[in-house]
Amino acid sequence: MGLLSEFRYPTRWYSKSIAALLALSFFTFVAAAIISGFLVYNVVTPRSGSQPIDLANFPGHPEQISYSVESAGTREGWFFPGLKSAPTILLCPGYGEGREELLPLATALQEQGYNVTLVQFTGDGPKRIETTLGYREVQELRAALSALAQRTDVDKSRFGLWGTDMGSYAALSLAESDPRVRAIAIESVYDRPQEMLRILVNRYGISSLPLLPNFAEKAFEWLNHGNVGVPPLAQRLSRLSGVPKLFIEASDSPDLAKITSQLFLAAPEPKEQVTLVRGNYAGMLDEEKRNYENRIASFFLSNLPR
Repeated sequence: MGLLSEFRYPTRWYSKSIAALLALSFFTFVAAAIISGFLVYNVVTPRSGSQPIDLANFPGHPEQISYSVESAGTREGWFFPGLKSAPTILLCPGYGEGREELLPLATALQEQGYNVTLVQFTGDGPKRIETTLGYREVQELRAALSALAQRTDVDKSRFGLWGTDMGSYAALSLAESDPRVRAIAIESVYDRPQEMLRILVNRYGISSLPLLPNFAEKAFEWLNHGNVGVPPLAQRLSRLSGVPKLFIEASDSPDLAKITSQLFLAAPEPKEQVTLVRGNYAGMLDEEKRNYENRIASFFLSNLPR
Protein backbone atom coordinates (compact mmCIF):
# COMPACT_ATOMS: atom_id res chain seq x y z
CA MET A 1 0.00 0.00 0.00
CA GLY A 2 2.82 2.36 0.82
CA LEU A 3 4.33 1.91 -2.64
CA LEU A 4 1.00 2.58 -4.37
CA SER A 5 0.41 5.60 -2.19
CA GLU A 6 3.84 6.95 -3.05
CA PHE A 7 3.09 6.75 -6.79
CA ARG A 8 -0.34 8.32 -6.33
CA TYR A 9 0.99 11.14 -4.19
CA PRO A 10 4.74 11.20 -4.84
CA THR A 11 6.88 12.83 -2.17
CA ARG A 12 10.35 11.53 -3.04
CA TRP A 13 12.46 12.65 -5.98
CA TYR A 14 12.56 9.29 -7.77
CA SER A 15 8.81 8.73 -7.52
CA LYS A 16 8.20 12.27 -8.79
CA SER A 17 10.56 11.60 -11.72
CA ILE A 18 8.80 8.34 -12.60
CA ALA A 19 5.39 10.01 -12.37
CA ALA A 20 6.56 12.86 -14.60
CA LEU A 21 8.02 10.40 -17.10
CA LEU A 22 4.80 8.39 -17.22
CA ALA A 23 2.72 11.55 -17.67
CA LEU A 24 5.03 12.77 -20.44
CA SER A 25 4.88 9.38 -22.19
CA PHE A 26 1.09 9.35 -21.98
CA PHE A 27 0.67 12.83 -23.42
CA THR A 28 3.28 12.10 -26.11
CA PHE A 29 1.33 8.99 -27.09
CA VAL A 30 -1.98 10.88 -27.20
CA ALA A 31 -0.47 13.82 -29.13
CA ALA A 32 1.15 11.45 -31.65
CA ALA A 33 -2.14 9.65 -32.18
CA ILE A 34 -4.04 12.91 -32.72
CA ILE A 35 -1.44 14.42 -35.07
CA SER A 36 -1.01 11.24 -37.11
CA GLY A 37 -4.80 10.93 -37.42
CA PHE A 38 -5.01 14.50 -38.70
CA LEU A 39 -2.22 13.88 -41.23
CA VAL A 40 -3.81 10.69 -42.52
CA TYR A 41 -7.13 12.49 -42.90
CA ASN A 42 -5.46 15.16 -45.03
CA VAL A 43 -3.68 12.53 -47.12
CA VAL A 44 -6.75 10.40 -47.86
CA THR A 45 -9.04 13.36 -48.57
CA PRO A 46 -7.03 15.46 -51.04
CA ARG A 47 -8.70 18.51 -52.48
CA SER A 48 -8.87 17.96 -56.20
CA GLY A 49 -7.88 20.80 -58.47
CA SER A 50 -9.79 19.21 -61.33
CA GLN A 51 -11.94 21.56 -63.36
CA PRO A 52 -14.89 20.70 -65.65
CA ILE A 53 -14.20 20.66 -69.38
CA ASP A 54 -16.70 21.46 -72.14
CA LEU A 55 -16.30 18.28 -74.18
CA ALA A 56 -18.65 19.51 -76.90
CA ASN A 57 -16.08 22.09 -78.03
CA PHE A 58 -12.93 20.11 -77.35
CA PRO A 59 -10.80 18.77 -80.24
CA GLY A 60 -10.87 15.05 -80.85
CA HIS A 61 -14.63 14.64 -80.35
CA PRO A 62 -14.43 13.16 -76.82
CA GLU A 63 -17.48 11.84 -75.06
CA GLN A 64 -18.28 11.23 -71.42
CA ILE A 65 -18.72 7.65 -70.29
CA SER A 66 -20.08 6.35 -66.98
CA TYR A 67 -19.42 3.12 -65.15
CA SER A 68 -20.44 1.70 -61.79
CA VAL A 69 -18.01 0.67 -59.09
CA GLU A 70 -19.23 -1.78 -56.47
CA SER A 71 -19.83 -0.04 -53.11
CA ALA A 72 -18.40 3.22 -54.53
CA GLY A 73 -21.16 4.48 -56.84
CA THR A 74 -20.80 5.85 -60.35
CA ARG A 75 -17.60 7.16 -61.88
CA GLU A 76 -17.10 9.05 -65.13
CA GLY A 77 -14.41 9.05 -67.77
CA TRP A 78 -13.62 10.84 -71.02
CA PHE A 79 -13.41 8.69 -74.15
CA PHE A 80 -11.46 9.93 -77.19
CA PRO A 81 -12.32 7.82 -80.25
CA GLY A 82 -9.55 6.57 -82.50
CA LEU A 83 -9.62 4.13 -85.39
CA LYS A 84 -12.58 1.76 -85.34
CA SER A 85 -11.72 -1.52 -83.56
CA ALA A 86 -8.35 -0.14 -82.46
CA PRO A 87 -7.02 -0.90 -78.95
CA THR A 88 -7.89 1.49 -76.11
CA ILE A 89 -5.30 3.11 -73.84
CA LEU A 90 -6.49 4.15 -70.39
CA LEU A 91 -4.65 7.05 -68.75
CA CYS A 92 -4.62 7.03 -64.95
CA PRO A 93 -3.76 10.31 -63.17
CA GLY A 94 -1.66 10.35 -60.06
CA TYR A 95 -2.44 11.32 -56.50
CA GLY A 96 -4.32 14.62 -56.30
CA GLU A 97 -4.16 15.15 -60.08
CA GLY A 98 -7.05 15.93 -62.40
CA ARG A 99 -7.61 14.10 -65.66
CA GLU A 100 -7.67 17.38 -67.58
CA GLU A 101 -3.93 17.64 -66.92
CA LEU A 102 -3.46 14.62 -69.19
CA LEU A 103 -5.43 15.98 -72.15
CA PRO A 104 -2.32 16.71 -74.31
CA LEU A 105 -1.09 13.13 -73.76
CA ALA A 106 -4.54 11.79 -74.66
CA THR A 107 -4.54 13.86 -77.85
CA ALA A 108 -1.05 12.66 -78.79
CA LEU A 109 -2.11 9.02 -78.49
CA GLN A 110 -5.43 9.61 -80.25
CA GLU A 111 -3.53 11.10 -83.20
CA GLN A 112 -1.77 7.74 -83.54
CA GLY A 113 -5.13 6.03 -84.06
CA TYR A 114 -5.71 4.71 -80.54
CA ASN A 115 -8.90 5.01 -78.58
CA VAL A 116 -7.99 6.83 -75.37
CA THR A 117 -9.85 7.04 -72.07
CA LEU A 118 -9.10 9.39 -69.21
CA VAL A 119 -10.21 8.03 -65.85
CA GLN A 120 -10.63 10.16 -62.76
CA PHE A 121 -9.99 8.96 -59.21
CA THR A 122 -10.43 12.13 -57.14
CA GLY A 123 -13.62 13.74 -58.43
CA ASP A 124 -14.26 16.99 -60.28
CA GLY A 125 -14.11 20.48 -58.83
CA PRO A 126 -12.85 21.70 -55.44
CA LYS A 127 -14.64 19.06 -53.37
CA ARG A 128 -12.83 16.40 -51.38
CA ILE A 129 -13.20 12.69 -52.04
CA GLU A 130 -11.59 9.92 -50.07
CA THR A 131 -8.76 8.00 -51.68
CA THR A 132 -7.31 4.64 -50.68
CA LEU A 133 -3.98 5.31 -52.48
CA GLY A 134 -4.64 2.44 -54.85
CA TYR A 135 -6.81 -0.19 -53.20
CA ARG A 136 -10.21 1.07 -54.39
CA GLU A 137 -8.70 2.78 -57.42
CA VAL A 138 -7.85 -0.64 -58.87
CA GLN A 139 -11.54 -1.53 -58.75
CA GLU A 140 -12.47 1.76 -60.40
CA LEU A 141 -9.99 1.13 -63.20
CA ARG A 142 -11.27 -2.41 -63.67
CA ALA A 143 -14.84 -1.11 -63.91
CA ALA A 144 -13.78 1.45 -66.53
CA LEU A 145 -12.02 -1.19 -68.63
CA SER A 146 -14.99 -3.56 -68.41
CA ALA A 147 -17.36 -0.78 -69.51
CA LEU A 148 -15.14 -0.01 -72.50
CA ALA A 149 -15.06 -3.69 -73.43
CA GLN A 150 -18.83 -3.52 -73.96
CA ARG A 151 -18.46 -1.01 -76.78
CA THR A 152 -18.68 -2.05 -80.41
CA ASP A 153 -16.12 0.46 -81.72
CA VAL A 154 -13.05 -0.78 -79.81
CA ASP A 155 -10.95 -3.92 -79.67
CA LYS A 156 -12.52 -5.74 -76.73
CA SER A 157 -9.48 -7.88 -76.01
CA ARG A 158 -6.56 -5.44 -76.22
CA PHE A 159 -5.98 -2.54 -73.85
CA GLY A 160 -3.00 -0.45 -72.82
CA LEU A 161 -2.50 1.30 -69.50
CA TRP A 162 -0.49 4.36 -68.47
CA GLY A 163 -0.30 5.83 -64.99
CA THR A 164 1.80 7.77 -62.53
CA ASP A 165 2.27 7.07 -58.78
CA MET A 166 -1.24 6.17 -57.53
CA GLY A 167 -2.44 5.72 -61.10
CA SER A 168 0.54 3.50 -61.88
CA TYR A 169 -0.16 1.34 -58.83
CA ALA A 170 -3.75 0.85 -59.99
CA ALA A 171 -2.61 0.17 -63.56
CA LEU A 172 0.05 -2.38 -62.63
CA SER A 173 -2.26 -4.12 -60.16
CA LEU A 174 -5.00 -4.44 -62.79
CA ALA A 175 -2.53 -5.64 -65.43
CA GLU A 176 -1.44 -8.45 -63.10
CA SER A 177 -5.00 -9.80 -62.97
CA ASP A 178 -6.55 -8.98 -66.37
CA PRO A 179 -5.26 -10.65 -69.55
CA ARG A 180 -6.92 -7.98 -71.69
CA VAL A 181 -4.09 -5.61 -70.74
CA ARG A 182 -1.47 -6.12 -73.46
CA ALA A 183 0.98 -3.27 -72.71
CA ILE A 184 1.62 -1.02 -69.72
CA ALA A 185 3.67 2.14 -69.12
CA ILE A 186 4.06 3.22 -65.50
CA GLU A 187 5.87 6.13 -63.91
CA SER A 188 6.93 6.35 -60.24
CA VAL A 189 5.07 3.22 -59.19
CA TYR A 190 5.10 1.83 -55.64
CA ASP A 191 4.71 -1.70 -54.33
CA ARG A 192 2.19 -1.08 -51.52
CA PRO A 193 -0.12 1.87 -50.76
CA GLN A 194 1.56 2.18 -47.36
CA GLU A 195 4.74 3.24 -49.15
CA MET A 196 2.95 6.13 -50.83
CA LEU A 197 1.35 7.07 -47.51
CA ARG A 198 4.77 7.24 -45.89
CA ILE A 199 6.10 9.48 -48.66
CA LEU A 200 3.10 11.82 -48.45
CA VAL A 201 3.21 12.00 -44.64
CA ASN A 202 6.95 12.73 -44.72
CA ARG A 203 6.24 15.78 -46.85
CA TYR A 204 4.90 17.35 -43.67
CA GLY A 205 8.42 17.09 -42.22
CA ILE A 206 7.66 14.58 -39.46
CA SER A 207 9.87 11.69 -40.54
CA SER A 208 12.28 12.31 -37.65
CA LEU A 209 9.58 12.54 -35.00
CA PRO A 210 9.03 9.40 -32.90
CA LEU A 211 5.84 7.37 -33.28
CA LEU A 212 4.14 9.59 -35.88
CA PRO A 213 5.04 7.67 -39.08
CA ASN A 214 4.12 4.33 -37.50
CA PHE A 215 0.91 5.71 -36.03
CA ALA A 216 -0.05 7.16 -39.42
CA GLU A 217 0.48 3.80 -41.12
CA LYS A 218 -1.60 2.01 -38.49
CA ALA A 219 -4.40 4.56 -38.89
CA PHE A 220 -4.34 4.11 -42.68
CA GLU A 221 -4.47 0.33 -42.33
CA TRP A 222 -7.39 0.67 -39.92
CA LEU A 223 -9.27 2.78 -42.49
CA ASN A 224 -8.55 0.15 -45.15
CA HIS A 225 -8.82 -2.92 -42.93
CA GLY A 226 -10.61 -4.85 -45.68
CA ASN A 227 -7.56 -4.53 -47.95
CA VAL A 228 -4.76 -5.25 -45.50
CA GLY A 229 -4.36 -8.75 -46.95
CA VAL A 230 -3.78 -7.52 -50.52
CA PRO A 231 -0.30 -8.76 -51.52
CA PRO A 232 2.39 -6.35 -52.77
CA LEU A 233 2.63 -5.91 -56.52
CA ALA A 234 6.04 -7.58 -56.53
CA GLN A 235 4.49 -10.92 -55.53
CA ARG A 236 2.34 -11.00 -58.66
CA LEU A 237 4.76 -9.62 -61.25
CA SER A 238 5.39 -13.07 -62.70
CA ARG A 239 1.87 -12.97 -64.16
CA LEU A 240 3.08 -10.27 -66.56
CA SER A 241 5.48 -12.53 -68.41
CA GLY A 242 5.08 -11.72 -72.09
CA VAL A 243 3.34 -8.38 -71.47
CA PRO A 244 5.49 -5.41 -72.58
CA LYS A 245 6.24 -3.07 -69.67
CA LEU A 246 7.81 0.39 -69.56
CA PHE A 247 9.06 1.50 -66.13
CA ILE A 248 9.73 5.25 -65.88
CA GLU A 249 11.78 6.62 -62.99
CA ALA A 250 11.92 10.31 -62.09
CA SER A 251 15.10 11.56 -60.42
CA ASP A 252 13.19 14.36 -58.68
CA SER A 253 11.17 11.70 -56.79
CA PRO A 254 14.01 9.57 -55.39
CA ASP A 255 11.88 7.46 -53.02
CA LEU A 256 9.50 6.41 -55.79
CA ALA A 257 12.37 6.06 -58.26
CA LYS A 258 14.02 3.51 -55.96
CA ILE A 259 10.84 1.43 -55.66
CA THR A 260 10.23 1.67 -59.41
CA SER A 261 13.74 0.39 -60.08
CA GLN A 262 13.23 -2.52 -57.70
CA LEU A 263 9.99 -3.51 -59.42
CA PHE A 264 11.67 -3.24 -62.81
CA LEU A 265 14.43 -5.62 -61.72
CA ALA A 266 11.85 -8.07 -60.35
CA ALA A 267 9.60 -7.92 -63.43
CA PRO A 268 9.78 -10.61 -66.14
CA GLU A 269 10.58 -9.83 -69.75
CA PRO A 270 9.76 -8.00 -71.94
CA LYS A 271 10.49 -4.77 -70.11
CA GLU A 272 12.12 -1.38 -70.60
CA GLN A 273 13.46 1.16 -68.15
CA VAL A 274 13.70 4.93 -68.59
CA THR A 275 15.07 7.53 -66.18
CA LEU A 276 13.90 11.13 -66.39
CA VAL A 277 15.48 14.14 -64.74
CA ARG A 278 12.02 15.40 -63.92
CA GLY A 279 8.79 13.47 -63.78
CA ASN A 280 5.16 14.58 -63.31
CA TYR A 281 3.88 15.08 -66.84
CA ALA A 282 1.47 17.84 -65.81
CA GLY A 283 4.33 20.01 -64.52
CA MET A 284 6.71 19.54 -67.44
CA LEU A 285 7.76 22.28 -69.80
CA ASP A 286 6.37 22.18 -73.33
CA GLU A 287 9.43 20.56 -74.90
CA GLU A 288 9.64 18.02 -72.08
CA LYS A 289 5.99 17.17 -72.61
CA ARG A 290 6.49 16.62 -76.33
CA ASN A 291 9.45 14.32 -75.71
CA TYR A 292 7.46 12.44 -73.08
CA GLU A 293 4.46 12.07 -75.40
CA ASN A 294 6.69 10.77 -78.19
CA ARG A 295 8.27 8.23 -75.84
CA ILE A 296 4.91 6.92 -74.63
CA ALA A 297 3.45 6.84 -78.15
CA SER A 298 6.51 4.97 -79.47
CA PHE A 299 6.21 2.38 -76.71
CA PHE A 300 2.58 1.64 -77.48
CA LEU A 301 3.09 1.71 -81.26
CA SER A 302 5.81 -0.92 -80.87
CA ASN A 303 3.95 -3.10 -78.37
CA LEU A 304 0.23 -2.55 -78.95
CA PRO A 305 -0.28 -2.53 -82.74
CA ARG A 306 -3.37 -0.74 -83.99
